[in-house]
Amino acid sequence: QKFITNSKGTKLFTCRWLPLNSEPKGLIFLCHGYAIECSITLKRCAIRLAEAGYAVYGMDYQGHGKSSGLRCYIHNFDDLVTDCSDHFTAVCERQENKKKKRIIMGESMGGAVVLLLHRKRPDYWDMAVLVAPMCKIANDVKPHPFFTKLAPRLSRLIPTWKLPLPDVTDKAFRVQEIRDEVRSNPFCYKGWPPIQTGVELLKVSLDLEDRLDEVSLPFIVVHGGEDRVTDPSVSQLLYQSAVSFDKTFKLYPAMWHSLTIGELPHNMDIVFNDIINWLDERVVLPKLK
Repeated sequence: QKFITNSKGTKLFTCRWLPLNSEPKGLIFLCHGYAIECSITLKRCAIRLAEAGYAVYGMDYQGHGKSSGLRCYIHNFDDLVTDCSDHFTAVCERQENKKKKRIIMGESMGGAVVLLLHRKRPDYWDMAVLVAPMCKIANDVKPHPFFTKLAPRLSRLIPTWKLPLPDVTDKAFRVQEIRDEVRSNPFCYKGWPPIQTGVELLKVSLDLEDRLDEVSLPFIVVHGGEDRVTDPSVSQLLYQSAVSFDKTFKLYPAMWHSLTIGELPHNMDIVFNDIINWLDERVVLPKLK
């Protein structure tokens, strides 16, 4: 765990998990969801991936977790993407990592970050893992259409004013124990989102939905059929629209939104097995051949 400083002088928290007593198969860069953080909430996810032999790196976005910045205020979504790109690229360019596969993995809003990292440098990342990516916000948590039209104007006048949206914790995490952990975690944000943040999230999700056919890297996208936070039909559309020659879509009919953090244990086993098997087939098997 350490802090770095971005190009604008903001302090950002970073962390990593490495496999024990073995050379990493590849590098996985975690992009977390809105209002959560890496070192506590994503710890179990990262450990599972490290136990599978991958070096895992995470970073709290500005305004999130242990990083500096106004809590969950996103002035421009590109700032988050640039921070991730700068840090993750620096890790990849270390001498010991230069020949390792570069894998970007994101859940929910983190999935949007992953797709924009790919758009920023289409030929740099080797593959992506998308977990219930935010390519479209589900109707259950979307603001009223009238307010959606009004929000961009209001955000120019009062960007930090709080947008009265329902708490999605109970919709995102199926397991009560995980809901309680998130609510008691001092580094997870529990308040209403600033209006500028809401405008940025809506803008990014609409942009991604319109440009799914630009996705060209190998990817697996996994989504719960009972997700009420991000729309599973758009993950299906991503799979159909992307020009990637290697793409996989897994829909789990009875599962919720948070597949790698907040699902029932046996369900998470299924999801992780699918993800790790998919990665190993592309990272490990080619080396053996």
